[in-house]
Amino acid sequence: MIEVRNLTKHYGDKHAVNGISFTVDDGEILGFLGPNGAGKSTTMNMLTGYISSTSGQALINGVDILEDPIKAKSFIGYLPELPPLYVDMTVKGYLDYIYDLKKCKLPRKAHLTEVMELTMIADVQNRLIKNLSKGYKQRVGLAQALIGNPPVLILDEPTVGLDPKQILEIRTLIKKLGKNHTVILSSHILSEIQAVCDRIIIINHGVVAAHDTTDNLERNHSTDHRLIARIAGPREDIVKALRNITGIKYCRADMEREPGVYEYELEATPGTDIRYELFEIVAKNNWPMLALRSAELTLEEVFLKITMGSNVDAPVVETEKAKKNEKAEAKEEEKGEDA
Repeated sequence: MIEVRNLTKHYGDKHAVNGISFTVDDGEILGFLGPNGAGKSTTMNMLTGYISSTSGQALINGVDILEDPIKAKSFIGYLPELPPLYVDMTVKGYLDYIYDLKKCKLPRKAHLTEVMELTMIADVQNRLIKNLSKGYKQRVGLAQALIGNPPVLILDEPTVGLDPKQILEIRTLIKKLGKNHTVILSSHILSEIQAVCDRIIIINHGVVAAHDTTDNLERNHSTDHRLIARIAGPREDIVKALRNITGIKYCRADMEREPGVYEYELEATPGTDIRYELFEIVAKNNWPMLALRSAELTLEEVFLKITMGSNVDAPVVETEKAKKNEKAEAKEEEKGEDA
């Protein structure tokens, strides 16, 4: 598992990460979200030992990444946003090199074959990496993270550059890996986070701004808790029946969407789930319910509301603070590369 305790990173007087804490349990997939300059990449770099923290702890399977970095890193498979590839090597040669670098003890041939098949790169294993498309390079980067079968996977934008079919395949793979691994997944594609992750953390201005499941985030940050039901049948009879549902605050019929089919806006008192009684009524009267959806905020709207305030329609812009944080992070990373 991963445990983060009051993790802080300062660049001079700039607080890129300011005392964040969270845990990720075994077999859990955590979505890690944040706008540019929020401290997301800095946090992931501290978790992997790429940069050191100013204070606080990051524990990987109980091992402090600063006190015993070699042991802690042995538990981690890391895919940075820009995969660390040696482009003059063949795919197979590169993975062989990573296998030796990680001092992997698994059967070499069988393990590398399994990793290449999982990431769908077996067909290009003898090609030079520099001649591959961006999507294939991304999958080679994911393959190197899987070598050694580490219990913790930290994946930063794993589907960048992939086509829709490849994105779906990688999502399926991540969900499969999440059954036996602890996974932190960072992505700007919110539908991807929603489809794959068990919980979500949203970081903003270096602090944890939200931490919950997708459903709870959408529910808790919505002021509108209506249900929209599309039902076929006599309009007035349906309205009358729906208004008798226990806990209903109001019911209003909207315009005719199809011949004989109307949409009905329903709102119940807080804490009341009217879906079961709604189903019983339409089933009892043989009124086909063609659709039922929530009018609550989407994950994208929740993200914008948390990171920008209540004005969710405003365009996403980088603040001066975000830009300064990004520049400071870049300088620190350059120092790490030079070292």
